[in-house]
Amino acid sequence: MRMNIRVRRDMRGLRFESRRLVSRCAAPGLLAAACLGMATAPAAAQQRPGPNIASYAIDAELDTTAHHLTATAVVGFTAPANLDVVTFGFHPALKVTKITDETGKLLDGERTADGSIRVTPSTPLVPGQTVHWTFVYDGVITGNEDGPVEGLKLAAIQEPISYLLYPARWFPMTGYMTDRFTAQMRIRVPQGMRVLSSGAVGASKPVKLSTGKPGDEYDFNWTKPGFPGTVIAGRFVPPVSVGPGSVKVYVTIGHQASANQLAQTANREFDFFTDTFGEPETSRLNVVELPDGTLPAAYAPELAAIQGSRVGDKSAVRLLANTIAHQWWGCEVSPKTLNDAWITNGMSRYGELMVLEDESGKSALRAALEDVSAGALAYDTVPLSSSGRLDPFSPQFQSMTLEKGAMIFHMLRWEVGDKAFDAILKGALSQYTDGSIRTEDFEKVAEAQSQHQLLPFFSQWIDGTGAPRFTDKYAVYRLGNNKGFRTIGEIDQDLDLFNMPVELRIETEGKTENQRIDVVGTDTQYVVDTFGRPRRISIDPGDWVLKTTPDLQVRIAILKGQQLVAQGDLVGALAEYKKALDANPLSSLASYRIGEVLFTQHNYQAAVNAFRDALRGDDEPPWTEVWSHIAIGKIFDLTGQRDRAVNEYRLAVQTNDNTQGAVNEARVYLQKPYTQPENN
Repeated sequence: MRMNIRVRRDMRGLRFESRRLVSRCAAPGLLAAACLGMATAPAAAQQRPGPNIASYAIDAELDTTAHHLTATAVVGFTAPANLDVVTFGFHPALKVTKITDETGKLLDGERTADGSIRVTPSTPLVPGQTVHWTFVYDGVITGNEDGPVEGLKLAAIQEPISYLLYPARWFPMTGYMTDRFTAQMRIRVPQGMRVLSSGAVGASKPVKLSTGKPGDEYDFNWTKPGFPGTVIAGRFVPPVSVGPGSVKVYVTIGHQASANQLAQTANREFDFFTDTFGEPETSRLNVVELPDGTLPAAYAPELAAIQGSRVGDKSAVRLLANTIAHQWWGCEVSPKTLNDAWITNGMSRYGELMVLEDESGKSALRAALEDVSAGALAYDTVPLSSSGRLDPFSPQFQSMTLEKGAMIFHMLRWEVGDKAFDAILKGALSQYTDGSIRTEDFEKVAEAQSQHQLLPFFSQWIDGTGAPRFTDKYAVYRLGNNKGFRTIGEIDQDLDLFNMPVELRIETEGKTENQRIDVVGTDTQYVVDTFGRPRRISIDPGDWVLKTTPDLQVRIAILKGQQLVAQGDLVGALAEYKKALDANPLSSLASYRIGEVLFTQHNYQAAVNAFRDALRGDDEPPWTEVWSHIAIGKIFDLTGQRDRAVNEYRLAVQTNDNTQGAVNEARVYLQKPYTQPENN
């Protein structure tokens, strides 16, 4: 048969590069974990409007022994005017053997350097008219070959868990996370594997695979426009559920002991979001184990997946909350363009923080906001309204849409109040259910639900950059006739167009007074009367406003350093960490991170010095003490000084700080010396 698919050799196709991001929770491990935030993924580069995909009908078979995928995908789409070539994103490891149109006529296609397929129609496309093209393809996907995003495993056909994530482009696609579609999928797998996806219909049925071996077939039908493109197949133990059973947890036997706790967490968070956001578009949610080595988490309609190593970890509470929040913010509504991704990314991130606040209180929320604020300002040189110009895998895009997006929701809550804030969220979801939302759409909903004029707010935080640096100057006067004291002051900050309420706290010898001051422009005067003499005045003590502080500058430099480490730029990372030390010479975290990099470079003497500096520093965060002792102990073991190593491990145990299993690890090395892993 004549092949109509040819490989294009030039380099005009855009290749997306992976830029690994560090975990949001400043973990003490030697190198911070990579995290994408579960919200962005590859999009085919298009210089002009492309096709609008409306539906898929996919028939696929997974051979886990050969790591092989065989599939046929019928793609229904409409085209804009004057589109003479249609480009689809596609996994580079998959080979298309045939493309036909509705009449069965073979279509010419060519592969670009990034794996995309450019297809020429047999007849001119009619704008707005739906056409259906059929793609027949197959290929080996072990997870080790080049994928659509270099360095990231987004698909793998293997035992005991196979996964085909939507961002893997394992079917022809375009308009990632903006082009909503329906999907019918028929998935065949080796016998005994359970397949999970969006829109399950009926039970599995036995079939014979193309290899002649027995298998099982699962059918899925997601009829609402959305993103039902993720398939996970695994040898899972029977599902665990709590409550009414609408939330089910699927894990392998190795994580069975943690399944019940995970089910309780998922059910609690799903109920919280239902109360907060309103009824979801489906009451069913499957929480599924992902193998390590892929994304920390992934989501699709009715699906929330997290890595197996996180299943029994305390960090799973927040990771899972973020992932489940995407059932509303990402599935039920999606961004119209990547410029609008702050809405869904940011609200999922803030939803995670709302769960933390609900379970652990406002102090836990404020502690978490410190890292979120650092991320929000780490790359604050491009307005959110222009974020779609950035590489969606870059630290800039992630920090802006996730962290700054979350802070915008946090500040909006302060601006309008809790009741109006809840109404805004529910109003946006109900008005744009199963559709896309633009920033201007959200602004209109916010103003309608809150009855506030929010143009200054959104102009500052969406269309502008920077954050205020507050200073306060005041004088206190005694009032006559035993009437107390009057404080006359002025709040100064450096953004001329700033216009937002800010909390002012006056701590006196008696009662503490809190006032809401409308700060407009660079200087705003205030007058506060108190019975007791003021002892301290604080601006924004509740951390409701994103603002620049000396401590935040240290956190920003450390965050940038962590991201550079994750990208392999150790020299750049050291430069950022030293910036943090310049701002705060006593920063234990900056010294610890410098020690990590030097340890990786085998510069052991300098690494020990850095870890010693961390122990002599401000002890923030507290876990730097226990992990610094462990790191020094490892260096002593590597340099043949076992007695000194044992002493450091004992000091680590004595801290009684088991952050991320520190004490457990120290006890292991008390029994057996640390040795350098072979891959280092």
